[in-house]
Formats: sequence, C-alpha cells, structure tokens
Amino acid sequence: MSFSKKDEENGLSTYYNNKTTVIQEARVFNESPISPRKCRALLTRIVYLLYAGETFTTQEATTLFFGTTKLFQHKDSALRQMVYLAIKELATTAEDVIMVTSSIMKDMQPNSEVIYRPNAIRALCRIIDPSMAQGVERFFKAAIVDKNSSISSAALVSAYHLFPLAKDVVKRWVNEAQEAVNAKSSSSFFGSSGGGGGGGYLGWASSSQQHSGYQAVASTSYITQYHALGLLYLIRQQDRMAVTKMIQQLGGGKTGAGTTLKNPMALCMLIRYAAKVMEEDPNVQRQMLELIEGWLRHKSDMVNLEAARAICEMKGVTAAQLTKPIAVLQLFLSSHKSSLRFAATRTLASLAITHPASVATCNVDLENLISDSNRSVATYAITTLLKTGNEASVDRLMKQITGFMSEISDEFKVIIVDAIRSLCLKFPAKHASMLSFLSGVLRDEGGYDFKRAVVEAIFDMIKYINDSKEQALSHLCEFIEDCEFTKLSVRILHLLGIEGPKAPQPTKYIRYIYNRVVLENATVRAAAVASLAKFGLNGLDEKLTNSVKVLLTRCLDDVDDEVRDRAAMYLKVYQAPPLADTYVKEESVFSLSVLETKLVSYISDPSASSQPFDVSSIPKISRAQAAKEAARPSTLETIGVPSTSKAATPPPPTNAEVQSSYAEQLAEVPEFADYGPVLNSSTKPTQLTESETEYQVSVVKHIFKGHTVFQFNVSNTIPDTLLDQVSVILTPSADSGLTEDFIIPIPTLTAQTSPGILYVSFTRDSPEEYQAASFTCLLKFVSKEVDPSTGEPEEEGYPDEYSLEDTELSAADYIIPTYVTFNSEWDRLRGGVSITETFSLPGMESLKAACDSIIEILNMQPLGGSEEPQSTNVHILQLSGLVSGGGGKVLVRCRMTYSKTQGVGLELGVRAEQQEAANLVVAAIV
Repeated sequence: MSFSKKDEENGLSTYYNNKTTVIQEARVFNESPISPRKCRALLTRIVYLLYAGETFTTQEATTLFFGTTKLFQHKDSALRQMVYLAIKELATTAEDVIMVTSSIMKDMQPNSEVIYRPNAIRALCRIIDPSMAQGVERFFKAAIVDKNSSISSAALVSAYHLFPLAKDVVKRWVNEAQEAVNAKSSSSFFGSSGGGGGGGYLGWASSSQQHSGYQAVASTSYITQYHALGLLYLIRQQDRMAVTKMIQQLGGGKTGAGTTLKNPMALCMLIRYAAKVMEEDPNVQRQMLELIEGWLRHKSDMVNLEAARAICEMKGVTAAQLTKPIAVLQLFLSSHKSSLRFAATRTLASLAITHPASVATCNVDLENLISDSNRSVATYAITTLLKTGNEASVDRLMKQITGFMSEISDEFKVIIVDAIRSLCLKFPAKHASMLSFLSGVLRDEGGYDFKRAVVEAIFDMIKYINDSKEQALSHLCEFIEDCEFTKLSVRILHLLGIEGPKAPQPTKYIRYIYNRVVLENATVRAAAVASLAKFGLNGLDEKLTNSVKVLLTRCLDDVDDEVRDRAAMYLKVYQAPPLADTYVKEESVFSLSVLETKLVSYISDPSASSQPFDVSSIPKISRAQAAKEAARPSTLETIGVPSTSKAATPPPPTNAEVQSSYAEQLAEVPEFADYGPVLNSSTKPTQLTESETEYQVSVVKHIFKGHTVFQFNVSNTIPDTLLDQVSVILTPSADSGLTEDFIIPIPTLTAQTSPGILYVSFTRDSPEEYQAASFTCLLKFVSKEVDPSTGEPEEEGYPDEYSLEDTELSAADYIIPTYVTFNSEWDRLRGGVSITETFSLPGMESLKAACDSIIEILNMQPLGGSEEPQSTNVHILQLSGLVSGGGGKVLVRCRMTYSKTQGVGLELGVRAEQQEAANLVVAAIV
C-alpha cells in the first residue's frame, strides 16, 4: 500500500499510523478465512509504531499479542515471519506471553521448515523466563552447531541476550560456541539443509518460491563466527587468562595468516578484545601488539583499519610503534573509497593531538584531501594539518578553511574550531589571523554547540594570549548585540565584568553591557547588572564610579525582581567598600565537604560545643575549582553504566572527600574518642613495599591536636596462609618528641579479607610544636598454614617479621592546601611573621622539576597557574596553605633561577600568622 504526497498532506499517513486505528483494525486476525495480505500490512504497522517509539498499554499489548498468535495456524511463510517479529516486540509489554511457548517450540524442531527456525529461536528468547532456560537448552545447543548459518546465528544472538538472565545455563554452551567459531564453511539463507530460506530478520521467501528454482548458494561471509566470538567473550570476560588464551588461539600467530576467523567483523572484534587485554595487563602487551601488527597486513580493509586504530589509541604508544599503522593509514588516504579516506583521516586527526611529529609524514597526502569532494574527509584532513603544521603554513591553511566552512555541518565546524583553538595556543604570534577567522564564523549561521565552541576558543585566547585580549573582547561585545543564545550571552557578560575593568579603556564596554539591560530577557539583564557593577568597584576613577551608580539606580525600576535585587545589592556595596572584598572581589569559597565534616564533628562533640566554631581552620578553594567539583558525577550516576563506557569509571575523589572519609573512619575507633577531631590526614597513602611482594603495606598519617596516628593498610597476597596478630613496630628517630601510646593490631588477615587496617598512636610531647621525625618500620605477625581441603588454619603457627621501608613525619603532614588571592593576602601578612632564606638546588634539572618538588614537600596550593613555569630561566612560584592545630595561614613565594651548570637557585620568602608555621616551612626545605 502506498500514498501520494497529496495523501500525506491530507493526513492520511498520520491516520494510517495511528495507534487507535491499528488496535481497531486488529479484528482482521479473527476473520475466517484469514487474509495474509491484510494481516501482514497490519503487523507491519504495529512493528513500525513500536520502532517509532509508540507505547502500548499492557492491556493493548496483550490483546494484540494474542490476536497475533492466532495466525500461527496459517501456512503463508511470509505472514509467519511477520508474526514472529511482532510477538517478539510485543512480548516485553504484554502479559501471559509464556502461553505461546509450545507453538514456538514446534517451529524450533529440527524437522520444521528452515525458514521458521531462526525466527522461532529469536522469539523464544524474548518469551521464556530464566527458570525455563534449562528446559530449552538442548534446542539451543543443537541450533548453535547447525550447518545453516541463519539458524546458528539466531541461536548465538539469542544466547547473548539470555546470558544476563541465565548465566549458569548459557555458560554450559561454551563448547558449541567454540565449534561455531571454528566452522570452516557457512551456508547462506537458502541453505542446503532444507531448501528453505528466510533466515533474516524479515525473511520474505514463500514456500512456493523455495521450490521454484532457488538453489543452494554457498556463502563466504562466515557471519556465524562473529556472533559466536561475541558469545564466547561474554562467557569468559571475567577470566582474563581465558580471554588472552582465546585471542592467541584465534589470532593465527604473528602474521595473522593462520587464524580460523574468516569473517572481517569477527576479526575486528578480536582486535578490540586484544586491545582491551593489552590495556588491562601490561605483561601481555608485547604478544598482543605482535598479533595486532600482523592484522595490519590482512586482505580486508576493515581489519587493517581496526588494527591501525587499536595501535594508535594504545596507551603510551611510541613513535617507533606508530610507524607501521601510520603507513597503512597513509595508503588509505589515496583510496578511491570515501569511507576508507574518512576513517584514515579521522584516526590521524585523533593521533595528531598526542603525536603530531609522527602524523606529519602524511601531510602531503592530507593536503591533497583538502579539496576532496567529501567535505567530511576534507574537514578531518585540514584539522590534522592544523595540528601538525608549522607556523609558516597557518595563514595558507586559514584561507583554505574559510572557503568551505559554509559547506559543512555544525558537527564538523566544531571540530575545526577546536583545532584552531589548539593552534592559536601553539602559535600565539598568529593570533590575529585566527581571531579574525573566529570572529567571522561567529557571525555566520549556526547552532548552539557551534557558537559555544567559537566563544570558548576566543575565551582561551583572552586567557593565554594577552596581545589578543582587547580585540577579542571587542568581537565578543559585537556578538552579544545579536546573540540568540541566553547561556552564551551570560557567559560573555561575566567575562566582560572580569576583564573589562582591567582594560585600558573600560568605558567602551559599558555601552554594550547596558544595552543588554535595556533589550534582553530577565536572565541576561541580571547578568548584565552584575557585570556592569564591577566596573566602578576599584575606586580609581570617581567619574566612572558615579556613572555606573546612575545606571544601577535605573535598574531598580526593572520588572524582574532578580534584576532589582542585584542592582540594590551592588549599590549597597558601593556605599560600603569593604563589602566588595567579601562579596564581589573574593575569588575563593570554603571547601564544602570539609566544612560539612568539621560541623558534624563539632556538633557531635559535647565538649567542643561550648567553644565557638573555628571557621579559620576550614581550607578554601577557588570558585572555578568549586564549580568543577559541583559538576563531577556522583557515584550514584555511574552505577549500572556498562563497563565499556567511559562514564562507568567514577571520577577520583577530591582531597576534601578523602579527608572526610578518613574522619568518618577514625570516629568509629573507640580508642580515639578522646583525641578530638582529626585536623589533617594524608591525601595519598605512601607505599612501604613493592607491588610484587607477598605482603603489601601502605601508610596514612592522621594529625590530632596532641596526637599523631599512623594507619597501616596491610594486604596478604598468599592464598593458603593466615596471619595472626598483625602489627607494625615503629621506631622514631632520636629526640623526635613523640611517645608511643598503643598499637591496634589486625587479629587475623587472609588473602580474602585483605586489606586490613591497623593503627599506631603517638603522643606529641609539645602539642604546640610541629615535630618532624623519621621512623623505621617492621611488620610482625604469626604465620599459619591453611589446609586447602578444609580451609582451616593450623593451631600453632610461627612468629615472623617483614622489613618495610622507612616513613617520615614531615611538614606536608601538618599543612592543608588552601586557596587565596595571593597578592592581597601577601600584603595583609606584611606585618606578621616574615622569613627569607636562599637555597641552592643543584640536583634539579629544570624549573618545572623544582616547582613539583617544592609543592610535594610542602603540600601547599599553587596559585595563579604558577606551578607551570613559562620561562626556562626565571620563575616565581606562589603557594598557600593552612597549618593544622591553630597554626593559621602561611604563604610562600619562591623566586627561582636556573642554569645548566648550577641548577636551580631559590629565594624562599615565607609570611605566616604564627612563627611556628613559618619555621615549619623553612625547616622542610632545609
């Protein structure tokens, strides 16, 4: 049945695909005799509605389902296949679907028509429940090894879908799946086993057609191997050794020529499995890499590309390892097939981010693709050239890009803009031409994602290239005059509020901002008020301040309460300048997770509640860092996400979250109840053993008001050995000022219960001082053998000990990183404690190495990006921290110079609120 365009305009197509109409017409299933043509048409409409996202209620789906099953009596094969397709889709919603199991099972018998068996297998998979899986096991086993590829593939795919419901049953089919993988030949849909056809999802050959001249046709697709390999991996995925063995057996050696896999898709899947194993287990990296390199010479282009991509995406891949895959990709760049050119350029574009020098060998071929008729290929080609080209080629590439930007979709425009964003940071001297290009495309038509990518690129230029700042701000001002995206307008207004007041002529931006107050919606108007207010807060230009006050006063009459409230607040700030430092200029906020932990501890401690809460002990973080932490997905958001997805891996916990978890853990230990709240904990455990040893130990240090607690995490990796009374003997250096209180040992420790936690507590003789000491560590325990047959340990073991690496109590254990505005805080501490010392660091190979070392030793917060030196000779590192136990703030300014002969020269300037805190920092460097 077909419809003309006029019918569609009259709404006939909508009526035809209307759910209510379809349900009403389901009475054709009850007609006698049944009309196969009408029933097939109605079933097609039902399946179409389901695929289009339409939903049927349980009652509607049940009615349609059982109406459809009445058609099992008809002999028309094409109708029977549509019946199977419909009941397979309706089974997820309908009730009592299990009643049709017997009808389906009849078509699964070996003596039934071949055209019915694949469809019956796929339908049965959706209908049965886990308890019935064992009853149909013999049917599935027989189908998996059937000579007809359509039957075998249907059984394998159905087993794949059954696996989550009946793991134990499906795991028993591993031998049959292995036999399907090793099959040397595969028959087509019209196989010789029955003369029938129709093994596809929508088979069409009728019984009369089967006998009217169709002959058995040999197929060389080997598609069964693809499905069987997927099932084998699903069964063995938890056993890395079994997966590795399977890959090596099916890999065919170093050249890949002897592999039993003939299907290119199966080989591509095997390559992906090999890449995953290689990433998870570095010990087999060499063997897996040899296998993948062998597939680079396979006769199938698909396999060549997959192998090249796997090597290019390998972690830590070297330039030497990239030589072969890049050579393969370079050959595909000149292929007559657009799909191969596209795949090769896209892979090279991704690789160029990390290995531009290796990809540069393909630049000549990539330049030939700039004029490719396929614009997607051209886009990736020019993106790769932008990443690998030199400064001299920038202008030429920019001209070529401009020529075809209007011919590509927004998706590829974003790719090009991101490449230009990286290029402008790589060659800042060429910022003028790139900024001109970005401002030009900003005026072109495009969606939100494209415009946002352009704005982000300009933002980066403002942040990292000072010479481009004024011109870039002007382009953004022009853009918000006609910006249709509220989010972008708000972001640009916020940036203008930060950068505009610092510009040589701040007044020229005020007109653009105030225009938004007059012309835009309430959200943009509120952002404009906040941006406008920041222009008069420095107090250096009284005329400018008065002008801004006048404009803010006009905003008090706005119809939106948010706009009025913001205007009123900022006018209040103008009247009391100290408020500006707290509510407008302050760039830091309290770490909320630490604040929460401290407040909970304060409320739960009866003795502490009599004292006021000390907010000065709460570390601060920058507003940007707070926004970044707020955007992190929680653990709940990553539960249930497939393990292959990047989103499945939860983000690492922040330092504040680690501190909070340690505080909760220590609060549950009765022996520490009198110690008070924990002031600071190490954020990273220090390893005291090698990772390959039989006993693995790491240490975390916790600082209390008058005590120091060492937490040892101990793992026993020997399966048949039990450790009793596990403890660590700590011996501090002389004159450490520490007295051991007690040890809380681990009663028993096995490989299954590892890791266990034990504690060693020390009292600080002078709680006001910050003791530094080194400790020798000795692990002591009673070792007992475990009987493998009974699982019982022997009654009497033997005492044993194990030497651990030394550990230290240092300045980093007392200091908490905290964010401040360095210049203003440095000036505020001018009248406090101040120490300046000079040091020579001859062992440092660069300023970067010196910065990393100082940050690690002091455990302080680097400020203003000063942890990344911009010069190789001279640098200033700015650090901020909070000394636990009432030590107050401490700031460090490290002026460094570097020469190859003398290493790094360091002038260490320290300003602190307490003398002990300043002494702690200086002593750490000495």
